[in-house]
Amino acid sequence: MALNIDETIEQKFQLIGGNFNNAGESSSQLKLKLTELGADEDIIRRTAVATFEAEMNVIIYAAAGWLHYSITPQYVRVRIEDMGPGIEDIELAMKEGYSTAPDWVREMGWGAGMGLPNMKKNSDEFKIESVVGEGTTVEMLINFP
Repeated sequence: MALNIDETIEQKFQLIGGNFNNAGESSSQLKLKLTELGADEDIIRRTAVATFEAEMNVIIYAAAGWLHYSITPQYVRVRIEDMGPGIEDIELAMKEGYSTAPDWVREMGWGAGMGLPNMKKNSDEFKIESVVGEGTTVEMLINFP
């Protein structure tokens, strides 16, 4: 069932690396918007999980980044771009439990190596591109039933 909206709804958030005080703000805003629009609970949950994981990766690893979402009657698309260290081995980074998080992040309860796998698992389409020394871009598409 597509959402009952006439036009695409878009929002863009700037993410600041290391700013744990605002961690989860953009994913919470997207969750709220989907709830207001009457999206299916499973879609809301999947979108919130995938978006939160992406947001946390920027906060943990990058100097800064942007999270942009688009909601159409058929899907929600989330695009995250960061100015971070990039990912040397994407295939390895996609393995559950693999993490390069520093100890101080792990001590906060983050960095368990589930971010990228959870993003992919909760998306209908998942694309990641990364350039070492420049940053990473992730695109996720979640289709409405």
